[in-house]
Amino acid sequence: MPDLKTAFERAAHDVQSLSERPGNEDLLRLYALYKQATEGDVSGDKPGFFDFVGTAKYEAWAAIAGTSRDEAMRRYIELVDRFRD
Repeated sequence: MPDLKTAFERAAHDVQSLSERPGNEDLLRLYALYKQATEGDVSGDKPGFFDFVGTAKYEAWAAIAGTSRDEAMRRYIELVDRFRD
């Protein structure tokens, strides 16, 4: 079985070629888990009110603050696995 980092990198690559595009809620979840796994807790200022996409991404990432990088990687892999053929 590949180690966690290798499996995460494969999932991050595979997500680019999914046969169906995940819904917006799942895309936000994928984004947040990826950022948490690669950068840790959210940082920087929250985007302005009229930046709807940026605000949604920021809030999704902020919602999982405190999640360990390993746990974020595991959850990201599990989510990507749901969308693979």
